[in-house]
Amino acid sequence: MTRGDLALAEDVVQDALVEALAAWPERGVPRNPGAWLMTAARHRALDRLRRDAGLRERHGALAGELARDTALAAGGDPTAAEALAAADAGAVRDDLLRLLATTCHPALSPDARVALTLRLLGGLTTAEIARAFLVGEPTVAQRISRAKATLAAHPYAEASVADLEARVGGVLEVLYLIYNEGHVATGGDALTRPDLCREALRLTRLVAELVPHEPEALGLLALLELQTARLPARTGPDGALVALLDQDRTRWDGDAIVRGLGALDRAREAGEGALGPYGLQAAIAACHARAAAPEATDWVAIAALYGVLAEVQPTPVVELNRAAAIGMADGPRAGLAHLDEVAGRLEAYHPFHAVRAGLLELDGRAVEAAAAYRRAAELTGNGAERAELLRRAARTG
Repeated sequence: MTRGDLALAEDVVQDALVEALAAWPERGVPRNPGAWLMTAARHRALDRLRRDAGLRERHGALAGELARDTALAAGGDPTAAEALAAADAGAVRDDLLRLLATTCHPALSPDARVALTLRLLGGLTTAEIARAFLVGEPTVAQRISRAKATLAAHPYAEASVADLEARVGGVLEVLYLIYNEGHVATGGDALTRPDLCREALRLTRLVAELVPHEPEALGLLALLELQTARLPARTGPDGALVALLDQDRTRWDGDAIVRGLGALDRAREAGEGALGPYGLQAAIAACHARAAAPEATDWVAIAALYGVLAEVQPTPVVELNRAAAIGMADGPRAGLAHLDEVAGRLEAYHPFHAVRAGLLELDGRAVEAAAAYRRAAELTGNGAERAELLRRAARTG
């Protein structure tokens, strides 16, 4: 795309999407929709650049990129297209990953970097990003605005593999958050957004290939593979949410589990036996994956892993998950006692009330459990999740 002007980039992408909405219903969806959109956006950008005499020197580079994407959109030789794309040694060849690494610029603060990238490339709304950070929408909007202004003041250069390696922490955080939005959608009636899950997993695989010695890239890959393995069983035929302990484990994807466990082993090797936050979450997911039945789940090991995770990533959400695991390992009252320690920081976070409701139900406190389920239902924006929480409230109360 054009260099250094985020506003122009957003404009031409929007124009390309409008063009697609008009053209595709009549002519059919092209064989490579992504390349078609990229080509249309670059055509629009080229038109704008032609009107700006001060930017004429950029036409050659843009035209070269346009030729490559036109070949892809027309079903041309992928090998030849890749050869053109690889003209710059050390380039990140995947368009989206290259842009992701580019927007994870070191001049931005971590929060602003992630918020901007989620908005521009992840396609998440301000509300969805706010939910991921547990902050208000105005805060996220300000972060995005400041990030755009900061980037505009810095020379633009597309990220190389070396840049990706230097910025890998920010890139992985964005991919993790995009996947989480796909795993449980912030809004709408559908529980999941599989398109986001698939794209986050695809890009994480590419990152792990490009920086194969980075333990956390392998840790995130392991986590996403293991989470994706359970996706087919997370909803019933009617789209209703199916809780983890109620899932039909024969519907779990065995190949994805094998890939996830293999990536987890490689993460341990790369980290010389130690695991980072993503690797630890993958190790927790592996405990579930290895259990042939819910009653075979090693909750003691899971609670211990959450204890380690809380040391390296001390956040209220980690402590919430730790409380749930403690409740399963040591009894609901132990879990509730731990939950009380983070109650004030998660009052507006619906999973807090859902976990509390589950522990209260296990402890035989049906009336309190029903009230907590209803509170969780009030706070969630996801229709499938709300329906399941209300069903549990009716069952217990």
